[in-house]
Amino acid sequence: MSNEPKSNESVRGAGAAAASGGSPANDQKLREYLKRALVDLKQANQRLREADAAKSEPIAIVGMACRLPGGITTPEELWDLVERGGDAVSGFPEDRGWDLERLFDEDPERKGTSYVREGGFLDAATEFDAGFFGINQREALSMNPQQRLLLETSWEAVERAGIDPTSLKGDRVGVYSGVMYHDYATDMENAPAEVEGYLSTGTAGAVASGRVSYTLGLEGPSVTLDTACSSSLVALHLAVQALRNGEIDMALAGGAAIMATPGVFVEFSRQRGLSTDGRCKAFAEAADGTGWAEGVGVLLVERLSDAERLGHRVLAVVRGTAVNQDGASNGLTAPNGPSQQRVIRAALADAGLTPDEVDAVEAHGTGTTLGDPIEAQALIATYGKGRDRERPLWLGSLKSNIGHAQSAAGVAGIIKMVQAMRHGVLPKTLHVDQPSTKVEWSAGAVELLTEARDWPENDRPRRAAVSAFGVSGTNAHVIVEQATAAADETPAGAPDHGVVPWILSAKSPAAVRAQAARLVAATEGLDAGAVGHTLARARTLFGERAVVLAKDRDGFVRGLEALASGEPAAHVITGTADVDGRTVFVFPGQGHQWTGMGARLLDTSPVFHHHIGECAVALRAYVDWDLVDVLRGTEGAPGFDRVDVVQPASFAVMVALAR
Repeated sequence: MSNEPKSNESVRGAGAAAASGGSPANDQKLREYLKRALVDLKQANQRLREADAAKSEPIAIVGMACRLPGGITTPEELWDLVERGGDAVSGFPEDRGWDLERLFDEDPERKGTSYVREGGFLDAATEFDAGFFGINQREALSMNPQQRLLLETSWEAVERAGIDPTSLKGDRVGVYSGVMYHDYATDMENAPAEVEGYLSTGTAGAVASGRVSYTLGLEGPSVTLDTACSSSLVALHLAVQALRNGEIDMALAGGAAIMATPGVFVEFSRQRGLSTDGRCKAFAEAADGTGWAEGVGVLLVERLSDAERLGHRVLAVVRGTAVNQDGASNGLTAPNGPSQQRVIRAALADAGLTPDEVDAVEAHGTGTTLGDPIEAQALIATYGKGRDRERPLWLGSLKSNIGHAQSAAGVAGIIKMVQAMRHGVLPKTLHVDQPSTKVEWSAGAVELLTEARDWPENDRPRRAAVSAFGVSGTNAHVIVEQATAAADETPAGAPDHGVVPWILSAKSPAAVRAQAARLVAATEGLDAGAVGHTLARARTLFGERAVVLAKDRDGFVRGLEALASGEPAAHVITGTADVDGRTVFVFPGQGHQWTGMGARLLDTSPVFHHHIGECAVALRAYVDWDLVDVLRGTEGAPGFDRVDVVQPASFAVMVALAR
C-alpha cells in the first residue's frame, strides 16, 4: 500500500462524497428519512391540536329529568312553574312521621323546634315502584329516598334522550351524584327485622351512584360526592372533565336532597338563619334567611361531536365549568367574595368566553343577608364591570320559586336555564320588594329579573351561567349555551303519515294505563310519526303491551283516554308479550296475494327493497321470471295466477316484511 499523500483532487472528492452521504443511494435514504420525519412531525402536531380541542370540547346535554317541589315531575312542568311565576313552597309533609304539633314554635330560642313550618317538599318522596327495578319490598324500605329518586330520574333522563336504558349495559357511562343528607334509618340497632341485612347498602352514600350503575349495567366511574349545596354542579364538573379526557363516553350527572328528618330546620332555627315564611327572597331588601327545599335532578351528557354523530337531540351545551374553594375566609361557613370571582373567571376561561358573552346568571341566591350581597358583588366585579349598560347581566334565582334544594339546587338551576334558552324567556325572580341596598348595584351592569323578559338571540347563541356555593366552602360555576339547532321542534305542516302505531309497554297493566294517561298531555303538539318512532325505538319494551292506532291527534287522544280508563275501544289493542321467549314469524299461504302487492314498499322502504333484491337473486337459479318485475307488474312478467309464481313471490314478500 502506497504511503504517498493523496492529490488535492482526491481529497476534495472524498470530502464531497462524505458530505453527500457517500453515494446517491445514501442521498435517497436521507431524503426518505427527512420526508418521514416531516410526516411524523405533522401527525404529532395534529394529535396535539386534537388533544387541545378535546380538552375544551363542548359537552352536550341530551337528557334531563327531575323531581321538584310543587308536584314537578318533568323539566316541562318546572318551566310551567317558573314561567307563570309560581310558588311551590308549602307546609311540612305529613307522610314522614314528623311530630308536627311539637316541631313548630314561634320562639327561636325553644330547643328542638323550628320557627318555620313551610318549605319546598317533594309530594311523593315516600313512593317508589320497586318492582319496576326488580327490587323487593324489604330492600326498597331500607333504601334512602335519595337512592330511589336518583334511580328513577336517571332512567328517565336516558329515555328522554331517546335512548333505551337497557341498551347502555356494558358501556363506558359514568354516574356522578351529589348527595348531602344521610339521615335516613340511622338507628340501625333498632331497625325493623324485615330490613336487616339491607340497611348497610340502603343508607350508604356511595350506593346512591353505585345502584344506578348496577341497575343499568354501566361500567364507567360511579361517584357519590358531598360538597353540600354545590354538590350537583361539582358532579357535573367531574363528568365534563371525564368526557373531555376520554375516560367515558357518556355520563349521568346530578344530585338529590331529601330531608328524612326536620333536623336542618331545628339547627338553623337556633342560628336564626331561616326565612320566617320559608321563602328565599334572593337579592331583595326584604331578605331574611334561606328557605329549605328538596329535589332531585339528573342530566345525561356526552361529547358534542358524539351527540351529533349519533343523532341525539341536543338540548343545550356545557361550554365551561370550574370548581374552587373559599380557603381561609372569615369563617368556616362564610362565603368568600374573591374566591367566587376566581371560580367565575376560571369557568369563563374554560369556555373561551368573555364576560359580556354571557347573558344571564342563575345565582346561588339563597336570600341570606350575608351571602347574597357577597355573591352580587362578585358578579358585578366579574360580569358587570365595563359591560354595556344597554345589555346588562340579568340575575335570577329558582330558589325564589321552590326554596333552596341544597345538593340538587345547582342541577335544578341548569334545567331551568336550559328551558329558558329553549323558550327565549328569562323568568322573573319572586319576592323582591326592591334590590338589596347592601349591594352597590351602580358599580356594574347587573340587574335583577324583577319581571320576565324576552331573551333574544341577537348575533350569537343565548348563554347563561349557574352558580352554587357549598357551606363546605366549595364553589362551582357552569356556563351553558343554547343548542345551535332546535331539532326537536315540530315543523309547521308536519307530514301526513297515515295510520301510525303508538306502542306502550310496562311491567303491569296498571302501569300501561298510567302511561296512556300521561301521553295525552305529554305529546300535545308533537308529530304523530315522531312520537310513534320514539315509543317504538327509544323505550324499553316490557311484557305488558298496548298499541293505539290512529291518523291524527284526536284519534290518539280518544284511544289513549279509553286505554287509561280500561275501556275497550276500536284501534286499541292490549296484550302480554313473552319478552324472554323467541320470536316466530308465521307466513300465510296462497290466497292473500293481490296484484301490485309490495310495489309501493319497494320505492319507500330501503330495508324492504334490499331484502326483495336478495330474494330475487336467490330465486333466479330456479325460476324463469324476475321477482321485482312480478311485483311491479312489469309488462311481460307472469302474474299471480301461476302457482309457480305466487308461492315463491308471496314467501319473498313475507320475508322482506319480517325484516
